[in-house]
Amino acid sequence: MVSSADILNARILVVDDKEANVRLLEGMLRIAGYASIESTTDPTEVCELHRKNRYALILLDLQMPGMDGFQVMEGLKELEKDGYLPVLVITAQPDHKLRALEAGAKDFVSKPFDLAELRVRVHNILEVRLLHQQIKNYSKVLEQTVRELEASREVIRLKNLEERKRNEQELALAQQTQESLLPRFLPQFENFRIHAFNSPTRYVGGDFYDFLQLSSGEWMGVLADVSGKGMPAALLSSMVLGALSMEFRSRTQPQEILNRVNQLLCEKSLPSQFVTLFLFLLSPHGTGEFISAGHEPAYVFRAATGKIEELASDAYILGLFDFASYQSRALHLYKGDILVVYSDGLTDAQNQREEMFGEERLLQIIQQEAPSGSYAIEQKLLKAVEEFTQGVPQTDDITFVVVEKCQ
Repeated sequence: MVSSADILNARILVVDDKEANVRLLEGMLRIAGYASIESTTDPTEVCELHRKNRYALILLDLQMPGMDGFQVMEGLKELEKDGYLPVLVITAQPDHKLRALEAGAKDFVSKPFDLAELRVRVHNILEVRLLHQQIKNYSKVLEQTVRELEASREVIRLKNLEERKRNEQELALAQQTQESLLPRFLPQFENFRIHAFNSPTRYVGGDFYDFLQLSSGEWMGVLADVSGKGMPAALLSSMVLGALSMEFRSRTQPQEILNRVNQLLCEKSLPSQFVTLFLFLLSPHGTGEFISAGHEPAYVFRAATGKIEELASDAYILGLFDFASYQSRALHLYKGDILVVYSDGLTDAQNQREEMFGEERLLQIIQQEAPSGSYAIEQKLLKAVEEFTQGVPQTDDITFVVVEKCQ
């Protein structure tokens, strides 16, 4: 029989083209007790790595540039002659789940990640995989046990009508809670023009933005993306927003504030919960600073040169690592400059052909519309996303903030 030690020591490979996702999954697996975890951001390496190491489980992202997860699985089939692919696919698209199972994957985990779901699915797949190997090596007596375990996984996946009704009620309440966190009216700060947009999904992914006038004369802006969905995400968003507001009313050093908020999240939130955010401070003269904690890159259009600068993240995600320390970087907006901050739901928005909106389209819109001002960027973004998605339901919130230095 397979012991708990066998499962926790099984070799696992994490495959995702985004380094932040790799670090996140590795952290979540280590929190769950798994000891032998490797990773790669290059899908072309997977088959050779598996040929050498024979992993008990491969967590495989389906959407990667150059070589997607379906192509990787085709290569793995040539190595697994018995047809058993030890693959748990990672996807944000419900339509991909059935296709992945038909392609040979044994299960799936949805984005945004949920630690409890990941733990159950990884444990079940590893247990089945190790039993399968025992069957190959020793006996066919355990075949019925494997079938029973497969059936139990199906029971876990399916929900009865009563559970679905409760979930719908929770989602509706979470949606109301999430909407209450957003400012009812956008503030008016001296020498600045602000535009903001949020389109939540039915899954309530946890995006929020906020602005606060500080006693120093500066003002603070933040856009955050909270992990998970439903009421847990809404409650975590509320806690983060409340902590930021309280801290900024007593101090103005953003690095000190995020250090305190990170400690709060590490102590009070669940191990599976975390937050990425882009936080910035600006004075009426345009001088200021920013911190990007595991967030998507922000962009600054420089009116004087017509060029776009990238403000990439160089800090840890909030809530996962209690040793993390946050340092701010300088930010200066001159007259006509425009800052664009967004969540990954914008660039990951998909159309009917399962293509992503992407950073390239975003940058083109900024480049073309910024000379006409922040309002032109906001309107073009809204129109472009609507035309691109054509009503396709999205699985993540779409949120962005546009700030223009007008004087």
